Amino acid sequence: MKKIGLIVLAALVGGAAAIGAYRFLERGQDGMSIEEKQKVLFASNPIKISSAGAVDFVQAAAAVSPAVVHIRTTFNSSNNSGGSSPMDMMEQFFGGGGRSRAPRAASGSGVILTPDGYIVTNNHVVENAEKVEVVLSNRKKVIAKVIGADPNTDLALIKVEATDLPVVKMGNSDNVQVGEWVLAVGFPLDLQTTVTAGIVSAKSRSIGILARNQQPTEEEYEQYQKTGKRPANSSIESYIQTDAAINPGNSGGALVNANGELIGINAAIASQTGTNEGYGFAIPVNLAKKILEDFKKYGAVKRGYIGVTFTPLDADQAERLKVKDIDGLYVSDVMPDGGGAAAGIKPGDIIKKVEGNVIYDSPDLQEKIGRLSPGDKVNLTILRDGQLRDMSVTLRGDKSVGVVAKANGTKSTGASISKLGASFSPAPAGLKAKYGVRSGVMVTNVEEGKAFDSFDIARGTLITSINGKPVNSAKEVEEALPTSRNGRTTISGIGDNGKFTIAF
Repeated sequence: MKKIGLIVLAALVGGAAAIGAYRFLERGQDGMSIEEKQKVLFASNPIKISSAGAVDFVQAAAAVSPAVVHIRTTFNSSNNSGGSSPMDMMEQFFGGGGRSRAPRAASGSGVILTPDGYIVTNNHVVENAEKVEVVLSNRKKVIAKVIGADPNTDLALIKVEATDLPVVKMGNSDNVQVGEWVLAVGFPLDLQTTVTAGIVSAKSRSIGILARNQQPTEEEYEQYQKTGKRPANSSIESYIQTDAAINPGNSGGALVNANGELIGINAAIASQTGTNEGYGFAIPVNLAKKILEDFKKYGAVKRGYIGVTFTPLDADQAERLKVKDIDGLYVSDVMPDGGGAAAGIKPGDIIKKVEGNVIYDSPDLQEKIGRLSPGDKVNLTILRDGQLRDMSVTLRGDKSVGVVAKANGTKSTGASISKLGASFSPAPAGLKAKYGVRSGVMVTNVEEGKAFDSFDIARGTLITSINGKPVNSAKEVEEALPTSRNGRTTISGIGDNGKFTIAF
């Protein structure tokens, strides 16, 4: 009996040990189960779990899906003025053909950034649209206003009048690693909210799609006609590549990590058929943050430039240029009034590093510069005559967007015209091309209680002429004002509701 009792005791002890070991393994050394870790992770993210590990996508999908919206745009082909339509842009970004219809329509996605209705999407989703309709997760339809759009990054910011909307938490795209799990959330192929999973296939990927759609300014075009020298490419492509299924309709949707954090805005695919073949591309959220803040503040992007043109080096380019290095950016030209020239950069220099980070291809530089503004400084490492040199370059702005100081020391975009109670800056060539006009200034600020405010002329409106005279700068606006007849000022422009003319 004693021997049997010992055997039973040993069995009980062994069973208890086995149960304890199982619970230990189930809960982990820190005493938390996977479910408990997930709750903590998505509540406040104090614990960092690699998304390449055993992470349940359910909570990430549940957290993100309500804040990804369906965007539907329409336009009338007869009013397109030669510009690209949303459908045309979709076909360029996704391939394939579409049936013609008037009015035509396109469909995309967007990500809610703030509870009061700011939404990020792609420029090609809303470009040239006469009407932008947003379908929220509760199936409510609301009309959106385009706050700003940038063809150089294919980003746009729109706004709906709403409160207490769900939002997606911003992540850090610099921390994204090749091989980590990601989710794509959007409205592909006119389906309702769809979540797909994949991994990050590559970073800093350029596919050349934005450069093909880029419109040169009138000044660049005239210079090209005189010299035959092509305008510099100011588009910024530094995509996160993923094999998560992305299709037409996913444009502007969310690419999130396994923590449910936004790391990219889905923008394009590489495909022979126009549908998913495993190569999707998203705009890094760290680049998007800067662009979207500029839209909110100024209605346009304030981009800083080094003022150089360059050629990415590889073995073939190095042989053609007769240089030994096969990585870095070979400086082919330096703008005489740019920040690069002021810092001492010369043609033939090779840009090797930006802020201490090695440069292998153009996206490595372009994305980092794209996050900065005129007046910001950037540290570059240059190779010249076999010697590395560190240079600090102060970025300079595009001539099409001026920044002037007010008397109180604060900054205002464009020059202020007190009679109109508004500030203006030259309209970007892309905006004029969008509306099929050759002249125009963009309203960058409106003073409350003044003329423009009383006529509900909002920031972002395009003013094409004053008193019958075309205007392309704030100076031309001032010069045109005294030419009014019978003391009445006539202003023509294009706003959210189309063309208008007012007189006062």
